[in-house]
Amino acid sequence: MLGRVNHVAIAVPDLAAATESYRSMLGANVTEPQALPEHGVTVVFVTLPNTKVELLEPLGEASPIAAFLAKNPAGGMHHICYEVTDIVAARDRLKDAGARVLGDGMPKIGAHGKPVLFLHPKDFQGTLIELEEV
Repeated sequence: MLGRVNHVAIAVPDLAAATESYRSMLGANVTEPQALPEHGVTVVFVTLPNTKVELLEPLGEASPIAAFLAKNPAGGMHHICYEVTDIVAARDRLKDAGARVLGDGMPKIGAHGKPVLFLHPKDFQGTLIELEEV
């Protein structure tokens, strides 16, 4: 069911500062910021030869990232995103196996313009999992 790792997401308290660190210290190619109001975040992607790193900061007070940063003020790994070929089939299979899909269970359009879902971290050894249809 799982394809390749699409990205690893890191929550940051200051997206501009994190972007500058990745560019100046690591020499990374970083995209322009993209606001995703439906997800409550602003993101940039660090483009790597084999995957991406997503840096995300809260967008608005209701952002789920704000709660994460309240517990982890310096930031930290937020989730890992895996690719799937059929997100609805993957969701149904996971639900049948007892996994909890966050939100209303319906895919939403993510930062790459493709359907995404999130799986409860308690079902995956404490790691929030995002699935993205490719």
